[in-house]
Amino acid sequence: MTDTAMTDTAETIDYSKTLYLPQTDFPMRAGLPEKEPLLVKRWQDMDLYGKLRQDAAGRTKYVLHDGPPYANGNIHIGHALNKILKDVIIRSFQMRGYDSNYVPGWDCHGLPIEWKIEEQYRAKGKNKDEVPVNEFRKECREFAAHWISVQGGEFQRLGVVGDFKNPYTTMAFHAEARIGGELLKFAMSGQLYRGSKPVMWSVVERTALAEAEVEYQDYESDMIWVKFPVASLARPVSGTDGEQPAALSESSLDLLEAHVVIWTTTPWTIPGNRAVSYSPRVAYGLYEVTAAENAFGPQPGEKLIFADALAEDSSAKAKIVLNRLHNVSAEQLESLTLSHPFRGLGGGYEYPVPMIAGEHVTDDAGTGFVHTAPSHGREDFDAWTDAVAELLKRGIDTAIPFPVDDAGFFTKDAPGFGPDREGGAARVIDDNGKKGNANQAVIDELIKRNELFARGRLKHSYPHSWRSKKPIIFRNTPQWFVYMDKELGDGTTLRSRALKAIDDTRFVPAAGQNRIRAMIEERPDWVLSRQRAWGVPIAVFADVDGNVLKDEAVNQRIMDAFETEGADAWFAAGAKERFLGNHDAAKWHQVMDILDVWFDSGSTHVFTLEDRPDLKWPADVYLEGSDQHRGWFHSSLLESCGTRGRAPYDTVVTHGFTMDEEGRKMSKSLGNTVVPQDVIKQSGADILRLWVVTTDYWEDQRLGKNVLQTNIDAYRKLRNTIRWMLGTLAHDDGEEVPLEKMPELERLMLHRLAELDEVVRQGYDAFEFKRITRTLLDFMVVELSAFYFDIRKDALYCDAPSSVKRKASVQVVRHLFDCLVKWLAPMLPFTMEEAWLDRHPDAVSVHLDQFPQIPESWRNEALAEKWRKVRQVRRVVTGALEIARAQKVIGSSLEAVPVVTIDDAALEAAISDVDMAEMAITSDLVITHGKAADGAFTLDDVKGVAVVVEKAEDRGLAKCARSWRYTADVGQDQAFPDVSARDAAVLHELKALGRL
Repeated sequence: MTDTAMTDTAETIDYSKTLYLPQTDFPMRAGLPEKEPLLVKRWQDMDLYGKLRQDAAGRTKYVLHDGPPYANGNIHIGHALNKILKDVIIRSFQMRGYDSNYVPGWDCHGLPIEWKIEEQYRAKGKNKDEVPVNEFRKECREFAAHWISVQGGEFQRLGVVGDFKNPYTTMAFHAEARIGGELLKFAMSGQLYRGSKPVMWSVVERTALAEAEVEYQDYESDMIWVKFPVASLARPVSGTDGEQPAALSESSLDLLEAHVVIWTTTPWTIPGNRAVSYSPRVAYGLYEVTAAENAFGPQPGEKLIFADALAEDSSAKAKIVLNRLHNVSAEQLESLTLSHPFRGLGGGYEYPVPMIAGEHVTDDAGTGFVHTAPSHGREDFDAWTDAVAELLKRGIDTAIPFPVDDAGFFTKDAPGFGPDREGGAARVIDDNGKKGNANQAVIDELIKRNELFARGRLKHSYPHSWRSKKPIIFRNTPQWFVYMDKELGDGTTLRSRALKAIDDTRFVPAAGQNRIRAMIEERPDWVLSRQRAWGVPIAVFADVDGNVLKDEAVNQRIMDAFETEGADAWFAAGAKERFLGNHDAAKWHQVMDILDVWFDSGSTHVFTLEDRPDLKWPADVYLEGSDQHRGWFHSSLLESCGTRGRAPYDTVVTHGFTMDEEGRKMSKSLGNTVVPQDVIKQSGADILRLWVVTTDYWEDQRLGKNVLQTNIDAYRKLRNTIRWMLGTLAHDDGEEVPLEKMPELERLMLHRLAELDEVVRQGYDAFEFKRITRTLLDFMVVELSAFYFDIRKDALYCDAPSSVKRKASVQVVRHLFDCLVKWLAPMLPFTMEEAWLDRHPDAVSVHLDQFPQIPESWRNEALAEKWRKVRQVRRVVTGALEIARAQKVIGSSLEAVPVVTIDDAALEAAISDVDMAEMAITSDLVITHGKAADGAFTLDDVKGVAVVVEKAEDRGLAKCARSWRYTADVGQDQAFPDVSARDAAVLHELKALGRL
């Protein structure tokens, strides 16, 4: 063949067709909004959930118990965060050898749904009270069922896989029977009692509220300082034989002319006052008014008692000048009896007002004295009840009045302000949550009686109902409670059991343990009763004194009826006689209050974990927002400790709340809400999931357009890496290269997979998803795309079919793909399913696979240490190439021949058997010793390495038309005169195989 003929032959070859270039149908553009619904449908059609259960049969169970969302509207971003985190946990344990079954649940009872139905009634001009209760309850049930269906679809669109065909709901008949049964356990064990205590009360909603149903908002209150006249002073007993009273000292006699001044931000509670509290730890003094500039209030000559630290501030409020006369001791205060400032009003308030010591009294604000109305405050109630024994000795009536009714009106227990008041009873709060006229009525009467010291306004944090967003009040009312401190027959109390259970529970983050512990340590008895219609009733019978009927036969009839008819059976005609049987119906009252919905949700562990054979009790983990320390975590803990002696969970994981990008709370009024449905429609659920798993979800997170774009950019890099691997694996013939015959670079990548496997597994165990995603994303972008893949593209694309390097690299890419796709599948289920099916078209689902088992032989610390040094040298070289490219010295790095001067024995030894030109992706690389050339490129953190970039052409190298590398052997093969010797050999091999 002539030279001309050979040249013509070479020129007719399309070398690109001789390369192993990536080939894949996996698109660079994800199209998640269109593709994800198809995958959801595929999973549903193939019953992926059922296959997961079948595949996991017999494995150790790992149970995440779903905290039930409320079934009354479309899901919001908090729901999305919560469900995605749960799904990641479930999938990660399922793919690590567990039977990890997710059973979604819904909270269905309670005021929000009842409120919605009442709104519908009002719109139609209907009156709820005129509708049979079970007809009303039926509408509530239908409302909840509708939203369960809607939310279930929205959760599945997020990629959540679970038993959505058989979820648990608190309104299921079996659930209502079990909730009622749990309540009866408290009743039969003596933990349930009817009592009268101040509870948080919503006038707007006409019901008691639990702590978890309250949120704190800024609120402007009236504040007043009130004078309580000293009525009498007990004489001290003689120190001799205790029989003869001692004479009163002059300083004590002064007190008989004085007033004790209190401060309060709830003027309407003054009619309920029964005592004034002081602290033995506070210094008090008797003061005299020497000057006054006010329209009302104290005048010169009046004597007043204050905490010394607050006298000056108080006098400024009343625009008076005070002169301190002398100390007032705690013993003197204890001996005082005061008169109520309304004494004689409406024929009431004649009772003595004692001074009592209170732990809650400080001299931080106010006057150092606390107006004590046990009908209207927990601390007031506790201080009063703590003093009961002593008060009874002094002949004081310790009964607690009911000054305010359920609608916020004063009652007959508030003479002069109740029904006897001209114009009708004053009201604290009206039906719309607005301030009534009670405060003003009280203030006016105090001014009239010259007992108002001063007045003002205070903006402060005040409890509001989280449903109606309206302020609540504290009012004394008969309710059903569970004791926190009653001995339970085994030396424990509900409180002590709960505190021990907290110690035995793992909290993630750990701070959650202290938070819930503080709540349990301080919480009052658990108020269970609600005055509503939609829910599980407190299904007990009680006598006039509140004693509960304890009859297992009666209980069984109730539970049997609930099981077959639901809790509606309690409200059906003839229910009382049906359940009581032979008991005297006249003696027993059928309690019609509804159970606190937190008791419902706190009992979910019973009718799910205990009653479903596909689950187990206790749960391995509960995961909810941090507000559930006082909500679901809290009620579940108390319910389970009260009936089973321990928590229903081993681990509690909490997440924060989602804020906007400026750290502000999301609200419709600010227009800064992010709606998950919108994100899914625009970008896809996997983008939302990527945001979730890359956040510090334990804290409050931020979300907005910029945050989403950051995740979209990260997703594109991740997707492109997977796409390149899929393209490369199109040439995978499955051939295995033994580990010992692999090049070092491939063995280094396998070592990295072994290291990453440990990070991934530990991360999933610790619920540290950000650690996993950041590690894997960095690995894919920095170590694969910008290092390993970049280096190996030449061998993968250009080497011969028989090349061990190419075969080993394809094999490593296969392992990389398998590991990364499976590790990421719990977090990005749609994308990883798409990639897996592209690689394995006949596969069922990646989610039915297990995480890969990494051979211990892949670990090679010595090799990793060597290559850390190799990569240090490479960094200096690539840095020099970047400068040369920026200065237009070279275009591609293949146009360069770096001259590398090394003055470090360890680094030189590390690269001694490494093709550094291949590592730097240059056509050649020269190692020299001695002094580095002037102007050579260096890095401060890599000592002893300097680089000068020369052009390959200047060194007489020619460009290969196939691989584009510059070599000295281009043209040596006459059959292919425009390629290097390596590429010519490949072409000959391809020709022999009939592929050219």
